[in-house]
Amino acid sequence: MTRIRNRWLGAALGLALGTAVLAAAPVMAKDRFVVDLVNEPSSLDPQLQWNPDSYYVYRNVFDNLVTRDDKGEIVPQVATAWKYISDTEIEFQIRDDITFHDGQKLTAEDVAYSIRRITDPKLASPQLGQFNKITGAEATGPTTVRLKADGPYPALLAQLVKLSIVPKHVVEAVGNEAFNLHPVGSGPYKFDSWQRGVAVTLTRNDAYWGPKGPFQTAVFRAVPDAATRVADLQSGTADLVVTLDSDLAAQLEGSDKAKPLVVLTERVAYLRLNPLKPPFDDPKVRQAVAYAIDKQGLTEGILGGYDKPVAELLTPVHFGWTEGIEGVPYDPEKAKALIEEAGPAAKTEAELATAPVFDQRIVQALQQLLADVGLNVKISMSDMATYLKRSQSNPQEGPNLGFGRWSCACQDADGVLFPLLHSSSGWSNYRNPEIDQLLVEARSTLDEATRLDRYAKVNRIVAGEVPVVPLYQAAIIYGAAKQLNWQPTPNESLFLNRMSWSE
Repeated sequence: MTRIRNRWLGAALGLALGTAVLAAAPVMAKDRFVVDLVNEPSSLDPQLQWNPDSYYVYRNVFDNLVTRDDKGEIVPQVATAWKYISDTEIEFQIRDDITFHDGQKLTAEDVAYSIRRITDPKLASPQLGQFNKITGAEATGPTTVRLKADGPYPALLAQLVKLSIVPKHVVEAVGNEAFNLHPVGSGPYKFDSWQRGVAVTLTRNDAYWGPKGPFQTAVFRAVPDAATRVADLQSGTADLVVTLDSDLAAQLEGSDKAKPLVVLTERVAYLRLNPLKPPFDDPKVRQAVAYAIDKQGLTEGILGGYDKPVAELLTPVHFGWTEGIEGVPYDPEKAKALIEEAGPAAKTEAELATAPVFDQRIVQALQQLLADVGLNVKISMSDMATYLKRSQSNPQEGPNLGFGRWSCACQDADGVLFPLLHSSSGWSNYRNPEIDQLLVEARSTLDEATRLDRYAKVNRIVAGEVPVVPLYQAAIIYGAAKQLNWQPTPNESLFLNRMSWSE
């Protein structure tokens, strides 16, 4: 643990000290609220991407069918109430007082259209795996929508907290590409402008039906370097910054201008292996990778103890978490022995894909841990949009390894295990018919005991076959201006209209 921390601390400090600070004038936070993201959004169409930098922005532009409150409970938003007609049908009552930003009224048909759109395979939404049990949606009245599934779907409401309602008349008139460039929603903030590579600007929707946003303007800037984000916060040129590490958070402790905000999330960090490409098509090499990783050293030595090691792709807040999964212990000598047994092919150069949004201290430590046992790993850095595209590409064309952090914002195993492991998912490079069957069975029954049994079997198979190495339950660290009143939540939703500003 100490060895890992000492090895990478010097490099991290050197990076921070060598970073130039962006020059900008201080802002009046009551009127203009500035958020430093890592990257610009890859999409502002809420049904065409699923990554933090996009989600932070578009979640304020669109309303969702249902949402979670700050306690994590599912509560009404566009839908005021719902009832099950049968195990496969649910009817939603829709608010009649919501208007889109262009002045048109939000209708039950807009809700039904949004459901049909995101479940249309032709749209190729990266969220499709989370909604593909839905077989239809229709407006059954001016304020009612009936949704149908291909069987009982226990995670339905948990998944629908992410279903943003888009205006049918706009999307059909301008098309997907133009809608992404100028999105129209019904949320507390309106899209204003998108300066590519620099910032997205939103303006407050003063006609919003719900709690109004506290800031007239919100600017989401792309600031890839974390040290620069902290410097922006300290100088007053940013009011909220995302994705800090423990060392940078420590710099904010005791500051009279800024503070760290930390929450343990439902997001799981993992190292994804590609069993369809050498050298990880060999089970011995995959086992060696698992033995080579010191999770405790990563979380305590690098991450400051905020994050918690896990042995499965879930966290204790997920339905489907299995008690007693031990995973593979840290044993570098065992890893070396397995590499030798696998022969020269095990030392084929392997690409480790990453993006700036991830903590590169962890990525570099993983590279070194794998090198220590005899593997030949080369880090491949790309922007987030490219990383996501490759992660969803044909596995034969994708990287050998990929570092990732996954959250479904649903607290249900279906939203994690199905997209990451089922062979039908664009995110998965794992091909195991038994896993596929177990995942389908788990998402097709309302019986909780049966679901827990199926997920336990999945978790044990994954621990043994190692198509992926779960690493830790991720904490997210924000930096905020002292005057900002905001409580981060485990599902990582950044709602501007749940913030306030104190003098």
